[in-house]
Amino acid sequence: MRSFIIAGALALGTLPLAFAAAPAAAQSAPAADPAASAFIEKLAADAFGVLRNSSLSKAEGRTQFRTLLQTNVALTDIGNRLIRRHRAEITPAQLQAYQQAFPEFILNAYADRLYDYQDASIKLMRANPRGPFTEVHTRVQRPGAQPVDAIWQVKKTPQGRYQVNNLTVSNINLSITQEADFSQQIKAKGFDSLIAFLKSANARSAADRA
Repeated sequence: MRSFIIAGALALGTLPLAFAAAPAAAQSAPAADPAASAFIEKLAADAFGVLRNSSLSKAEGRTQFRTLLQTNVALTDIGNRLIRRHRAEITPAQLQAYQQAFPEFILNAYADRLYDYQDASIKLMRANPRGPFTEVHTRVQRPGAQPVDAIWQVKKTPQGRYQVNNLTVSNINLSITQEADFSQQIKAKGFDSLIAFLKSANARSAADRA
């Protein structure tokens, strides 16, 4: 099963259709939320600050990354949406087990991989509204490598906070990719096999940190 690079749970939303007497050309397009771009800019700065802090051990840095991710990634929404096509088949006990294992799986996957990008820089390009979300377009550059375009789907919570809801990297929508992986696992071996996979991955990560 392919690993997550960053959390994503939902295919990019579509703008709602407007039903009005005025011609479509005369209607104003919704504006992107500038605070969403500021949120991504700060999140990147905080992440690179951890990566480049030579006073932190890797274990300490990893702990700080996990805190960043727990706060700034919509883990519950992501996890639930990745199994949305199978909810009718899942028992309450299975759903509870999945919801307990999934966040740890994502936190481990991201925290382990972010160190590969400690020499990278990120540039904000533009932001576009997309239904209830704002898509923040960025360009990630690493020395000696081709730049990578990434689109961060940002949502605003009812509490007024911002969280990453999905990521598209080089035109690959990571939520769709991960949802397809999970669905393949479920269809081939059942939902319990997905739970077992997540728990096994979490155990391996815990053993590596010990």
